[in-house]
Amino acid sequence: MTTCDLVLPCRDEAPALKGLLPRVPATFAVIVVDNGSTDDTAEVARELGARVVTETTPGYGAAVHAGIEAATADYVAVMDGDGSFDPDQLLPLLADVTSGRADIAVGRRRSVQRGVWPWHARAGNALITAWLRRRIDMDAHDIAPMRVCRRQALLDLGLQDRRFGYPVELLQAITKAGWRVSEHDVDYHPRAAGTRSKVSGSVSGTLRTARDFGKVLR
Repeated sequence: MTTCDLVLPCRDEAPALKGLLPRVPATFAVIVVDNGSTDDTAEVARELGARVVTETTPGYGAAVHAGIEAATADYVAVMDGDGSFDPDQLLPLLADVTSGRADIAVGRRRSVQRGVWPWHARAGNALITAWLRRRIDMDAHDIAPMRVCRRQALLDLGLQDRRFGYPVELLQAITKAGWRVSEHDVDYHPRAAGTRSKVSGSVSGTLRTARDFGKVLR
C-alpha cells in the first residue's frame, strides 16, 4: 500500500529513468517533475507509470517545490532522478519518520567507487555542512540528497529558494524549527549513462551552486 509520494526533479533524465523507475518500491508513488527537459523525460516517466508534473521555472528548488505541492500523500520523499541513488534505501528513512523516531530522515552519500563524487563538489559540500554545523548546530553531514518527511510540515516551513540553495535553506529551517533529524549512509553511484550533472558535472556548475548556497546562508 502506497504511503509516500516520491518526488524526482528531472531535466533531461530519460536514460536514467528507464533504469530507475522499475526499481522504485511499491510503497512510493512517483512524481517526476519535468523541469525544462529537451529529451523524452516526460514520455518515459509516463510509460513507466509515474505521474508527470511540468515546472517551467528553471531550478532545483522550483522543481522540488512543484512536486511537493502536487503530492497528496501524508509523507513525501525527494531524490535525484539521475540513477545515482538506490530507491530501496529510502525505506529506512521512511520508517524513521512514520514511526515517530524522526521528523525528517536524510541520506549521507557514500561513494561506491572512486570518481563518483568529483573533488570540487565534495569539497564544496564539506565546507557548507561544516559551516552549518558550527553556525546553527545542524545535526547532519550532507545536504540531504535523499530525504523523507511529512508533506504538510515541509510546506509549513515556507521555503523560498527555487534554485540550488533549496537544500541549504531546508537544513537551516528544520534546525531552527527544532526538527529531529536522522541521518543514514546511502550509496552514491555513477550517474546513468547519457546524463550529465548540472551541479558536479563541471567546476563552473559547482561554483554556480556555491553561489546559490551563499544566497541562503544566514
